[in-house]
Amino acid sequence: MRRPRFVGVDWIVSKLVRFLMFAIAWVGIMGFLVLTLWNLLIPAILHLPAITFWQALGLLVLSRVLFGRIGGWGHRMSKARFARGWTDLTPEERERFRRAMGSHHPPESPESGSADKL
Repeated sequence: MRRPRFVGVDWIVSKLVRFLMFAIAWVGIMGFLVLTLWNLLIPAILHLPAITFWQALGLLVLSRVLFGRIGGWGHRMSKARFARGWTDLTPEERERFRRAMGSHHPPESPESGSADKL
Protein backbone atom coordinates (compact mmCIF):
# COMPACT_ATOMS: atom_id res chain seq x y z
CA MET A 1 0.00 0.00 0.00
CA ARG A 2 1.35 3.39 -0.97
CA ARG A 3 1.60 6.13 1.57
CA PRO A 4 -0.13 9.38 0.63
CA ARG A 5 2.26 11.95 -0.75
CA PHE A 6 2.60 15.09 1.33
CA VAL A 7 2.05 18.24 -0.64
CA GLY A 8 4.60 20.62 0.73
CA VAL A 9 4.97 24.34 0.60
CA ASP A 10 7.48 24.04 -2.27
CA TRP A 11 4.87 22.41 -4.50
CA ILE A 12 2.28 25.09 -3.71
CA VAL A 13 4.76 27.92 -4.32
CA SER A 14 5.88 26.44 -7.64
CA LYS A 15 2.24 26.13 -8.80
CA LEU A 16 1.53 29.70 -7.71
CA VAL A 17 4.60 31.04 -9.49
CA ARG A 18 3.64 29.19 -12.69
CA PHE A 19 0.09 30.50 -12.49
CA LEU A 20 1.25 34.09 -11.96
CA MET A 21 3.71 33.85 -14.86
CA PHE A 22 0.98 32.47 -17.12
CA ALA A 23 -1.48 35.18 -16.02
CA ILE A 24 1.04 37.96 -16.64
CA ALA A 25 1.91 36.52 -20.05
CA TRP A 26 -1.80 36.17 -20.94
CA VAL A 27 -2.59 39.76 -19.94
CA GLY A 28 0.42 40.97 -21.93
CA ILE A 29 -0.55 39.02 -25.04
CA MET A 30 -4.18 40.15 -24.89
CA GLY A 31 -3.12 43.77 -24.31
CA PHE A 32 -0.74 43.61 -27.25
CA LEU A 33 -3.48 42.08 -29.41
CA VAL A 34 -5.96 44.85 -28.54
CA LEU A 35 -3.26 47.49 -29.07
CA THR A 36 -2.34 46.11 -32.47
CA LEU A 37 -5.90 45.68 -33.70
CA TRP A 38 -6.92 49.13 -32.51
CA ASN A 39 -3.91 50.87 -34.03
CA LEU A 40 -4.31 49.04 -37.35
CA LEU A 41 -8.06 49.48 -37.75
CA ILE A 42 -9.56 52.33 -35.77
CA PRO A 43 -7.32 55.24 -36.87
CA ALA A 44 -7.88 54.31 -40.52
CA ILE A 45 -11.63 53.73 -40.21
CA LEU A 46 -12.80 56.29 -37.63
CA HIS A 47 -9.86 58.72 -37.66
CA LEU A 48 -9.29 58.31 -33.92
CA PRO A 49 -5.79 58.49 -32.39
CA ALA A 50 -3.57 55.48 -31.78
CA ILE A 51 -3.46 54.13 -28.22
CA THR A 52 -0.74 52.95 -25.85
CA PHE A 53 -0.39 49.52 -24.25
CA TRP A 54 -1.93 50.70 -20.97
CA GLN A 55 -4.89 52.23 -22.78
CA ALA A 56 -5.36 48.92 -24.58
CA LEU A 57 -5.43 47.10 -21.25
CA GLY A 58 -7.98 49.63 -20.00
CA LEU A 59 -10.15 48.98 -23.06
CA LEU A 60 -9.85 45.26 -22.46
CA VAL A 61 -11.02 45.61 -18.85
CA LEU A 62 -13.80 48.02 -19.85
CA SER A 63 -15.09 45.67 -22.55
CA ARG A 64 -15.03 42.80 -20.06
CA VAL A 65 -17.06 44.83 -17.58
CA LEU A 66 -19.58 45.99 -20.18
CA PHE A 67 -19.97 42.92 -22.38
CA GLY A 68 -18.47 39.95 -20.58
CA ARG A 69 -19.30 38.39 -17.32
CA ILE A 70 -16.97 39.00 -14.43
CA GLY A 71 -17.65 35.64 -12.85
CA GLY A 72 -20.45 33.66 -11.40
CA TRP A 73 -22.63 30.96 -12.82
CA GLY A 74 -25.76 32.83 -13.89
CA HIS A 75 -25.28 32.44 -17.64
CA ARG A 76 -24.97 28.66 -17.53
CA MET A 77 -27.97 28.38 -15.24
CA SER A 78 -30.18 30.37 -17.60
CA LYS A 79 -29.17 28.11 -20.50
CA ALA A 80 -30.07 25.01 -18.53
CA ARG A 81 -33.36 26.54 -17.43
CA PHE A 82 -34.27 27.41 -21.03
CA ALA A 83 -33.29 23.96 -22.32
CA ARG A 84 -35.54 22.11 -19.91
CA GLY A 85 -38.32 24.69 -20.20
CA TRP A 86 -40.13 23.17 -23.19
CA THR A 87 -40.37 19.72 -21.64
CA ASP A 88 -41.81 21.19 -18.42
CA LEU A 89 -44.64 23.01 -20.21
CA THR A 90 -48.16 21.63 -20.20
CA PRO A 91 -49.85 21.12 -23.58
CA GLU A 92 -51.94 24.26 -22.98
CA GLU A 93 -48.83 26.32 -22.24
CA ARG A 94 -47.12 24.96 -25.36
CA GLU A 95 -50.09 25.95 -27.50
CA ARG A 96 -50.18 29.42 -25.94
CA PHE A 97 -46.47 29.79 -26.64
CA ARG A 98 -46.91 28.72 -30.26
CA ARG A 99 -49.73 31.24 -30.73
CA ALA A 100 -47.71 34.02 -29.11
CA MET A 101 -44.67 33.32 -31.31
CA GLY A 102 -46.73 33.03 -34.48
CA SER A 103 -46.77 29.81 -36.38
CA HIS A 104 -45.43 29.54 -39.93
CA HIS A 105 -47.01 26.12 -40.30
CA PRO A 106 -50.70 25.25 -40.65
CA PRO A 107 -52.35 24.24 -37.38
CA GLU A 108 -52.29 20.54 -36.65
CA SER A 109 -55.38 18.59 -35.80
CA PRO A 110 -55.64 17.60 -32.13
CA GLU A 111 -56.21 13.98 -33.14
CA SER A 112 -52.77 13.67 -34.72
CA GLY A 113 -50.97 13.84 -31.37
CA SER A 114 -47.89 15.38 -33.00
CA ALA A 115 -48.52 18.80 -31.48
CA ASP A 116 -46.33 17.89 -28.49
CA LYS A 117 -43.41 16.80 -30.63
CA LEU A 118 -40.83 19.36 -31.69
